[in-house]
Amino acid sequence: MNYKNYPMVSRVVYGRGCFNQLGDIIAPKRLNTKAPFIFLVDDVFKGNSWLTSRIPIAYKDQLIYISADEEPKTSQVDELVEQIILTHKDRPSGIIGIGGGTILDLAKAVSILLTNEGEAKNYQGWDLVKNPAIYHVGVPTISGTGAEVSRTTVLTGPDKKLGINSDYTPFDQVILDPELTKDVPKDQWFYTGMDCYIHCIESLNGTFLNAFSQSYGEKAYDLCLDIFLNDTLETKESQDKLMMASWHGGMSIAYSQVGVAHAMSYGLSYLLGTKHGIGNCIVFDHLEEFYPEGVKLFKEMKAKHQIQLPQGLCADLSDDEFDTMINVALSLEPLWENAVGKNWKQTITRDKLKALYKKM
Repeated sequence: MNYKNYPMVSRVVYGRGCFNQLGDIIAPKRLNTKAPFIFLVDDVFKGNSWLTSRIPIAYKDQLIYISADEEPKTSQVDELVEQIILTHKDRPSGIIGIGGGTILDLAKAVSILLTNEGEAKNYQGWDLVKNPAIYHVGVPTISGTGAEVSRTTVLTGPDKKLGINSDYTPFDQVILDPELTKDVPKDQWFYTGMDCYIHCIESLNGTFLNAFSQSYGEKAYDLCLDIFLNDTLETKESQDKLMMASWHGGMSIAYSQVGVAHAMSYGLSYLLGTKHGIGNCIVFDHLEEFYPEGVKLFKEMKAKHQIQLPQGLCADLSDDEFDTMINVALSLEPLWENAVGKNWKQTITRDKLKALYKKM
């Protein structure tokens, strides 16, 4: 038996206000005064001096605002890498991603492509990255995706939606400051929180489950129920708990895998550009057959927080478009094997997936 030798984030700082330590943390990593730190920041913070005034820019450092309205693309990674190479003579000292899952995934991908030749699409898959990435730091400003802890950077490419899964992907440093999540809109808070909840359900009900995954998954699951079945939404305590649930949920799938909701939401995302968190919710709402108890609780949480999911996304799709989504979903074989078992191809047919998509 060959066990996974899983890379973890080597350093993490946690606490309200710890974002203020970013400058002190990265200073020793500066290669020289000409080798900049590149800050990739969610453009929702443009003009928000409460956050931006605390970004420790010095020397030739560069701040690039990035919209998180769309899922990250391989072409976007290539453009950022080219922009950085053309702007700076010296290789950067590091990449710092400040934002949600989209920005964190872009930061991970850019740090890899600065030391590995070719285009981002060439690295979509498992263990295709040959050279260590440059130093990279993740600062989540929303909780749930687990992007801060995972060895994956999920990208939509020309042919597929698939992560760069590698030992060089995880951040070298993560800064967990729950205070940074205080202005997240309620619906967004719910969708990314449910991403975490769904991680737990898929991990805990999967055939890949083991004691490592279970210990993290159960903790994240309990935290999610505590947060989303109680009324304490916008409290500091709730922000703290969800940040920890996100971390534990990410760790839970590190040594197992996600399942049906993620596989199918990749299809929605690839064809329709549906954002990851809301896509997972739209799919999960129809997965009673696979996760009866999890879906029942999800519907309770959805009703409690008066969340209305979009309906009829797939109402006017052509057969070709359904085929495209089904192809993307079926290409994620480890997810299906985790969800259904080794013989998953016998029960997960194209017709079955099409019928499920038609409900969405």
